[in-house]
Amino acid sequence: MTDIAPSFRSRTSEMLARLWMTEKVWLFSASLLAVLLIFAPELGQSTVGFAAQNLLNVAPFLVLSVGVAAYAGATSADALIARAFTGSPLVMIMIAAAMGGLSPFCSCGVIPLIAALLAMGVPLSAVMAFWLASPVMDPSMFVLTTGVLGLEFAVAKTLAALGLGIFGGLVVHQMSRAGALSDPLREGVGNGGCGGAKVRTVQPVVWKFWRDEVRVAKFWAETIKTSLFLAKWLTLAFILESLMLAWVPADLVATALGGTGLAPIGIATLVGVPAYLNGYAALPLVGGLIGQGMAPGAGLAFLVAGGVSSLPAAIAVWALVKREVFFLYLVLALAGSFGIGVLFQFWTTL
Repeated sequence: MTDIAPSFRSRTSEMLARLWMTEKVWLFSASLLAVLLIFAPELGQSTVGFAAQNLLNVAPFLVLSVGVAAYAGATSADALIARAFTGSPLVMIMIAAAMGGLSPFCSCGVIPLIAALLAMGVPLSAVMAFWLASPVMDPSMFVLTTGVLGLEFAVAKTLAALGLGIFGGLVVHQMSRAGALSDPLREGVGNGGCGGAKVRTVQPVVWKFWRDEVRVAKFWAETIKTSLFLAKWLTLAFILESLMLAWVPADLVATALGGTGLAPIGIATLVGVPAYLNGYAALPLVGGLIGQGMAPGAGLAFLVAGGVSSLPAAIAVWALVKREVFFLYLVLALAGSFGIGVLFQFWTTL
């Protein structure tokens, strides 16, 4: 009996350690919710509701992007997509920024598409251009921005999306030419830098992949893997966002963003990262602040910085790419947003 007990404890400890290493994000989220529900039931219930509602809202974009990525891999069409991004880096960056500004993907929904593009071997410069531009503007956002903040602001936000994408793409391109950022994906995410073989090697495309059992298995394996990966990180992100909104008063944000000059633009850029709600909820907030005297440049900087690097998006990016790429993404988002705010402020004072 004395021999069995230590052995059982050892196996149990080993199993729990393995479970923590493989599913620590899920376990952390569950533990956090459990603590909230026990010690702060009302906050816990509202947090669960907030996370569930946001996951439901983003689900159509995730289903579409995950499905496209899995279909491209199962049919080998990803090789065609990757080869479409070959050629002049500057042209690729321009096209990617324009595609990002017109795409309907939010900052979270674009994550699986980004992972697929990087795994295919698409240059990080073009991917970064798309990545930075996509969350800032889309057709429905343009219409809503026009209605809430006016046509001039909507056009400025569209140009900001394109400019930020091109700026980020060019910076990454120059760094890549110097030999940096050759393998941006974290280990185990997609195929890492090895996906570049799909650009160099022409593979047959099988559009009706469901006739091939191996390709069907690949489709479902990729779908399940990517869906679970995104679900665990986005669940944690929305839980943290709900707590942030509960503990950071809205009037504190309004006070920090008030005033004129360069300082409010810088503060709005930094505050936009943690305090951003979402692209649609932030518009009336900014509209009200501008009505109370906030500089338009600060309002635009807040919208752009928050859209690109909101908490859910940042956590998803952290899980997807290596540390140096993550910090570069944040620096590009913040520097670009501040510059955009300054330029728009200068334009409105002419």
